[in-house]
Amino acid sequence: MGDDRSFVIVTGMSGAGRSSVLKKLEDDGYFCVDNLPIPFLNKFIKFVFDEKEGRARVALGLDIRNGKSLEGLLPMLENIKNSNIKILFLDAGTETLVRRYKETRRIHPLSASLGISLEEGIELERKSMAFLKERADYIIDSSTLLVRELNREVDKIFAGGEDYANFIITIQSFGFKHGIPSDADLVFDVRFLPNPYYEPELKNLTGNDSAVYDYVMASPQADAFLSKLIDMLEFLIPSYIAEGRNSLVIGIGCTGGHHRSVTIANALRSGLSGSPYSIKMEHRDVKR
Repeated sequence: MGDDRSFVIVTGMSGAGRSSVLKKLEDDGYFCVDNLPIPFLNKFIKFVFDEKEGRARVALGLDIRNGKSLEGLLPMLENIKNSNIKILFLDAGTETLVRRYKETRRIHPLSASLGISLEEGIELERKSMAFLKERADYIIDSSTLLVRELNREVDKIFAGGEDYANFIITIQSFGFKHGIPSDADLVFDVRFLPNPYYEPELKNLTGNDSAVYDYVMASPQADAFLSKLIDMLEFLIPSYIAEGRNSLVIGIGCTGGHHRSVTIANALRSGLSGSPYSIKMEHRDVKR
């Protein structure tokens, strides 16, 4: 088997982005095959790594539609020793998957075949696919990712030439007057900080502007809060990872979501920039 060959198994939860990832890899020059029957997998792997007939880069999509044949995948995976074969698992929260299915009006494969509800189908699939997630080399939680952001994570793995951390942190600023983000795991209220809204020259700016950022961060409370928040996250995140989590959404809220929350969210991102995790930034209410 040639060391320059690359074989990627793209799998995970239905609706988590497997098709988008396969399209991305195809655009990047991978030969992509979707949902090959499991009994053909061994022969397909031999073909991929054949010195004369094989292809340099191949991506194989596998999902729950393989049904009971998935059970036969486990002994195959245990027999695979080649380091050039990697597994990428696409995951997403149940609430996110339900919303995506309802928005697209698609039917979950297990819901259709077993006559069960969408939520029951998703949870049954999650249990059925758990063994693949446990063996995955890379895990991407797409719950908070747009397609372009998902593609960026794929690039980090297969085109970036860098180590990839299977943990995505989303930092989201918001305004309490518009409601707390429903997907936030941790929420912090920064309304105790000095409010630039009451400064005429700052009122119509946001925390993305240096004048507002400097005003907020000049407060001793802001510096102390940020330091303690980073310390807490550095303590918590390894424990989340040990529990099997692969994403964390951190909500930073102020009154309107324009000044203090945006500033602290930006400062937090800078403070975590040296961490080994993928970090995504969202300012939910900054344009309201």
